[in-house]
Amino acid sequence: MMDEKKLQEIMELVMYGGGGKSYAIEAIQAAKQGDFDLADYKLSEAEKSLLRAHHAQTDMLSQEANGNSSEVSLLMVHGQDHLMTGIAFKDLAKEIVELYRFIRTP
Repeated sequence: MMDEKKLQEIMELVMYGGGGKSYAIEAIQAAKQGDFDLADYKLSEAEKSLLRAHHAQTDMLSQEANGNSSEVSLLMVHGQDHLMTGIAFKDLAKEIVELYRFIRTP
């Protein structure tokens, strides 16, 4: 059975990793409409959200490095997937926002 602290860390991976992805998508949508201030804000929020998820992941890695390993669960894999997908979306969103900015710049 998973302890409460481990469950909380995994849920932070899911929530903040997923949040980062959502903000990245919103940044692309804002750039598509020509609202680059909003796009930049959404990218910044994506960074913040993914940083929180990364801190949760780092805590879990530190615990394992200190000999407190835990059983890998489907929920943990799901959380890692959210984090990695969020990072990939954020990186792509930055490029897409810049493309829209370039296209709209006279």
